Amino acid sequence: MNQFPKSETFPLNTVQSKIMGPNPLKLCEELLQEHEIPKDAVVLDLGSGTGITSCMLAREYGFITYAVDLWSDPGENMRFFEEMGLSNRQICPIKADATQGLPFATEFFDAVISIDSYNYFGRDSAYLGEKLLPHVKHDGLLYFAIPGMVKDCHDNLPCELLLSWTPEQLEYMHDMDWWRTMIEPTCGVHIESISSLSCHDEAWADWLTCENEYAAGDRASMEAGAGKLLNSIGIVLRKL
Repeated sequence: MNQFPKSETFPLNTVQSKIMGPNPLKLCEELLQEHEIPKDAVVLDLGSGTGITSCMLAREYGFITYAVDLWSDPGENMRFFEEMGLSNRQICPIKADATQGLPFATEFFDAVISIDSYNYFGRDSAYLGEKLLPHVKHDGLLYFAIPGMVKDCHDNLPCELLLSWTPEQLEYMHDMDWWRTMIEPTCGVHIESISSLSCHDEAWADWLTCENEYAAGDRASMEAGAGKLLNSIGIVLRKL
């Protein structure tokens, strides 16, 4: 049985041209396997990059999706969405800096989804409670897929990791215990689950076959066995 039927509605060449790390479609689909978000819910895809996960959320799940990213071009993303059969009533790309406050009303979103991005801004202990939760409705859900480590090793970084990444880049990656400790003190949110995503190896394999400089740069570490030190972490939160 195909574990990722929604992800595989996207042609391989589209996936390879749009992804920016381990296959975000598969990470997203596994993360949402038992989701409680109703169809036509208003959903924030936070740190949406080139918009391929946003496209899946709108097209395959039926969510009204806001694709928010600081670095991608909203016009280019909208052209991609239209090529994939979506209209601006189903999906809206927006350029915004997550760390500076989001341009949305209080309790605007039914849910937040963030794939391979939350670790860039969520490592600030105040971020979740002060910058993100105010925009989520009560009882709303937040789903994060975060690249991380099996066990934090920043005090003694293995040489396999340093073949591709600097210590500064690796500061964005932590283990499940670290994320639990970061989130637990936040008022108004309950941790539903923190777990490893089983598609970790497959998502990485998809990424490493891409012909771009970033995938090529990651190969040295992964070919040296760094994959056993890394983890794809799935976090589900509920706003109280």
